[in-house]
Order: sequence, then structure tokens, then C-alpha cells
Amino acid sequence: MGVGENMYIYPKTYDVIVVGAGHAGCEAALATARMNLETALFTLNLDTVAKMPCNPAIGGIAKGHLVREMDALGGEMAKITDKTSIQFRMLNMSKGPAVWAPRAQADKKQYSIEMRHVVERQPHLDLRQVIVEELILKDNVVEGVKTNSGTIYKGKIVIITTGTFLKGLCHVGESSFAAGRAGEFPSYGLSDCLQKAGIELLRLKTGTPPRISERSIDYSKVQVQHGDPEPYSFSHFPVEKRLLQVPCYITYTTDRTAEVIRKNIHRSPLYSGRIVGIGPRYCPSIEDKIMRFPDKLKHQIFLEPEGLDTDEIYINGSSTSLPEDVQEEIVHSITGLEHAEIIRYGYAVEYDFAPPTQLHATLETKTLSNLFLAGQINGTSGYEEAGAQGLMAGINAGLKLLGKEPLILKRSEAYIGVLIDDLVTKGTKEPYRMFTSRAEYRLLLRQDNADTRLMHYGYKMGLIPKTALEALEEKNEKIQEELNRLKKTRHGQETLYQILKRPASSYTTLLGLEGKASSLPQDVIRQVEIEAKYEGYIQREKQTIEKMQRLEDKIIPLAMDFASIQGLRREAQEKLASIQPRSLGQAARISGVSPADITTLLIYLRKQSGVGR
Repeated sequence: MGVGENMYIYPKTYDVIVVGAGHAGCEAALATARMNLETALFTLNLDTVAKMPCNPAIGGIAKGHLVREMDALGGEMAKITDKTSIQFRMLNMSKGPAVWAPRAQADKKQYSIEMRHVVERQPHLDLRQVIVEELILKDNVVEGVKTNSGTIYKGKIVIITTGTFLKGLCHVGESSFAAGRAGEFPSYGLSDCLQKAGIELLRLKTGTPPRISERSIDYSKVQVQHGDPEPYSFSHFPVEKRLLQVPCYITYTTDRTAEVIRKNIHRSPLYSGRIVGIGPRYCPSIEDKIMRFPDKLKHQIFLEPEGLDTDEIYINGSSTSLPEDVQEEIVHSITGLEHAEIIRYGYAVEYDFAPPTQLHATLETKTLSNLFLAGQINGTSGYEEAGAQGLMAGINAGLKLLGKEPLILKRSEAYIGVLIDDLVTKGTKEPYRMFTSRAEYRLLLRQDNADTRLMHYGYKMGLIPKTALEALEEKNEKIQEELNRLKKTRHGQETLYQILKRPASSYTTLLGLEGKASSLPQDVIRQVEIEAKYEGYIQREKQTIEKMQRLEDKIIPLAMDFASIQGLRREAQEKLASIQPRSLGQAARISGVSPADITTLLIYLRKQSGVGR
């Protein structure tokens, strides 16, 4: 893994080399390049930059929060989604604002084209079709990469974002073939190199459903699902022109679907033992749904267009790795798809991942200096989780090279903070998916206030323009001014603010009482309503955060010898040594570390020359 003789060394030395140009890789490379660091982005295939291999959608429950947060920090996913969306829906509008969730169907090909367009035109960023086989290491410090052709590319930091490609193995029924995803080569050398360097790798599994021809659907039997009449923008920098908006459709499995699956379940690689990787619990295959929920009479299926210039329809909810003949029977058993023509069969893919407890909160590995990991290699699922990690890995790689303090978002600041803290503190044994329930402070971490929470960080990193920060400050001033006005203005015995707090009242109610129209923008009005109606809950969450912050502020010294601390249980000693928590707050979230262990650790820290006081 060192540099040998007679090898071609590429003449340019990079600050950052990003391996893999999926959603994580693109965000990482754009971030470092925008921090004026010379960056290389390597991909197996230039035609698959930011490819959406699974469902043609961005956002959803909690995932939409991640995309909005990335945008506030200076990421690209939200902008590309707005440019290429063909249907938008704000989910959970009948519930509280903490769980409102933006979701967009995207034109898959156009998404990839637009992202590649941005990457290719980004200063300080070189995009290359290169197959990376090895890391160049010296004394456990990464110094670059080696390709399958023997070329050496030197880089001060390497970020690996290889998705499902590390020893990727696809399964369809009794057949298996090496592939990172259908039709694309896997990566073997890099996987072996990581293991030799001391990075533990395990196996996970994910899957896709069949795709069908739009012309073969019986639309008289399915339910139309339109998008919102006025599409919302993911980005805080909305595009002027949108693509044509189109409907999706809803249908259901039948008794026949269950019958076909039960009859052929022995042919499923999931149940025959061919697949050893653990699959996503929250996005099960259709065979898993039928076998795990035998009493459920039918399962919902979404028919989602893959783009405006294709007839291909994604059958969301029917992921499967059963043989092709069985897939034909399954699809034809679904209401409205009796004569559907399958144009791509579903499959499962197994791949290597690195348990993320091997990472610092910056996403740099603990074993190898200057090596960062982001995306599905860390055990996550979803474009959004990958993009968020890529952005943070890029930011922290850049900050390290610039000699600045890392950006580690707190759980109380962002869903991205929850995501990364969960991964590096708790690890995962199955593909990790973000949910609102994972966030303790979700009333504060709403998708609508991502700019207020995070844009100052993006500006500090040089990823957000000053004009955007000034516009945000102006918006927040308007919000506060209007809240103050409502608190001072009376209508009868109450202030307008007290009236707005009523469950049945809205800002429109106040306008009716005042007999005038408002000149305030809708996003300001929305924030005024939320701040008024949820004031008590928001204050309680802030008080809880203040209490928890006392633990977060108690820093644990690096390389602490936990085995020498008397009173710590053996399990706690081992877990703490493995995770190397940066604070008592993080230590308290480690599985296997009890409150009594935290008390013992706190007492020990106080005895060590005042550390932890």
C-alpha cells in the first residue's frame, strides 16, 4: 500500500480525493472545492454521477429535514431536486409542524445530468473516471490512492463514498452475480485494502422493485395521487422554472400476491440463506411483508414515474429478489397491473460496510489518519442520509486542512447531528434510516427553520453567500417584530398574540379582526404562527437542552485509559474504549453504559486536575 518503483504518479497533488460520485461523493467534493481546496472526484462511470438507483424521490419523513439542513449549510441536493422535481407533496400536514415533511418525485436522469453539470463546472474540482483499488498509506496516515492501472494520485485527505459497490453481489432468485448495482462493476481491491489496514467490514443488503411500462397499467383500477397545487421549494434559493408536474398512483396487493409469494418463498435468496447481509427493517421486501404480516389482507403500492422522457414506472413497495418468473406473477397479481410489462426486474444487492463506531464525529476514521468515510459505507440507507454525511465529511476534511476546529452539529441543532451521533455512538447492524422519532428535540428541528438553525455555519464555512445570510437576518427581524406587535395589540380583552395561540385560530383570523391585508411573506407568517402556538412546548424543549448541555460540555480527554477507572463495569470500560466519546453526553448514549457508569466517570474526571468541572 506504499508507493513502489516504476509507478506513474499523477503530477498534480490534491488536497482532497473523493472516491465515489454518488450523493455522498458529490456533496463532499463540492464542499471542499467551494472551500478553495484542490479536489478530485473519482467515479467508476461518468455516466452515473449522482445516479438514483432506487426510488425516484428525494425527501419524505425526516429525510426532507436532512435535505433542507444540507441546503442551509451550502449543500447541493435541494437545488437539484427543485430543478428536476416532477411532483411535490408536503407530507403530514394534518399533524404538527415538527413532522411536516417535504417530498418530491424527481426525473431520475435529469437529476443526474444536473448534478454532473454542477460538478463539472465547479472551480477547484476535477471529475475523473477512475477505478480506485488501493489506499496509499504511510504509518497509518493516508497519502493518496492507487488505481487499477497502477497510477498513483497523491492527496492529503481521502474521502471514501463507495455506496453499495464494495464487494457488491446482486441476487435474483437462485442466481447471483458480482455487481455494485445491476449492470455496474463492483469494487474488490479497495475493500481488501481497508480490511488489511485495520478497518472492520461487515455485510448489509438492500433491494429494488421491478419497473414496468407506463402504457401497460390499467388506470381505471388505480387511484390517482396528485402533488400539491403550489409546489414548495426544498432549497432556500428556489429555482425560477420547474419541470412539468405529473401524478403518481396508488394500488394494492391482493390475496393472489400472498399466495404466489408463499408458494415460491423457498426460491427467495433471503429465505434460502444465499443472502447473509442484513436488510433494512423499515423498508422490507414484498416477500418479507407477506411472511411477517400474514394477517394483513393487502399492502399499499405506489406507482411512481421515473421521469418525463421515459415510460418507466417504479413500483414502490414491491422490492424483491425472487426469480424473474415469480416477479411476473407477483406484478400481475397487483390491482391494475394484471397485464403490466416488466422492463426491469427487481434484485437484492449485498455489500461491505464499515461499522460506523470506527469513526470520529467528524467522520474521520479512528484507525487511519486523514481517511474519511461517508454514505452507505457507514451503514446507512437513502440518498438523503448519504448526502448529509458527504457534506459533513467534506466540510470537516476542509476544516482539518485549513487548521480550523471541526464542525460537529449537536443533536439539539440538526437532524444531521442526530444522524452522525447515532452512527458513531450507537453504530448500526442494519441499514440506518432517519426518522423524526430519532430526534429528541424535533419541535425545534423543524424543516421550516433549517435556515435559522444552520445557515450561519454555512456562511462561516464559505458555502453560503453573505447576501443569503443578510436575507435570513431580515426575515428573522420581521418575525420578531410581528410577534412583538401581536403581543402589544389588543382586541377586546385579549391580545392578538393570545388569540393566535388558540387551536382554531390562524394568522388569517387576525387579519379578519384587524380588517386589513398583510404585506408579510408567507414564510414569515408561518413562523409567527408556529412560534405563537407552540411557545410553551418550545420553551420546555429549550430547558431540557440546557440541562443536557451540562453533560455535553464535560469533555473527556483523548486517549483516556478507561480500564484504569475503578468502579466502571467491564462492559462500560470496553464500550467507552471502543467508541472514545468526546463528552459525558455522548458517553451516556452508548449502549451498555449505565447511569451509574456515567456518575463514576464524572467523579473521576473531577478528580483529574479539575477536568470536567
